[in-house]
Amino acid sequence: MSSPARSAYKQTWRGGQVLLADRWFASSKTCSACGTRKDALLLTERVYRCAPCGLVIDRDLNAAANLATWAERHTSGTAPGAGARQADGPVTNAHRRDGSGPRTSAGETSPEDVGTEPQAGHPA
Repeated sequence: MSSPARSAYKQTWRGGQVLLADRWFASSKTCSACGTRKDALLLTERVYRCAPCGLVIDRDLNAAANLATWAERHTSGTAPGAGARQADGPVTNAHRRDGSGPRTSAGETSPEDVGTEPQAGHPA
């Protein structure tokens, strides 16, 4: 199963969605602060520097910020925050469900190792 297909499957299972930006969306070349777009950006340039506004940021963080803005605009409106949703659903715990079976691999964390208290929405 390809990575996008796997992501879509997992998000559908969790009640979410996967948005795919166009392959040529210039997330790395566009300034996440002012929107200025560079004509060229070498892969070896790991720090993004915007001459017009002076932003200096890790290239990948800049791209991530641009993709987050893109996703927000393409979900449920164009206003800032329109696509943002407060997480909802039951509060859960890191413990496995009762009857989930024994650990199957060495080094796997057991419920006793977790050290968290049961939370609302999960039977103790």
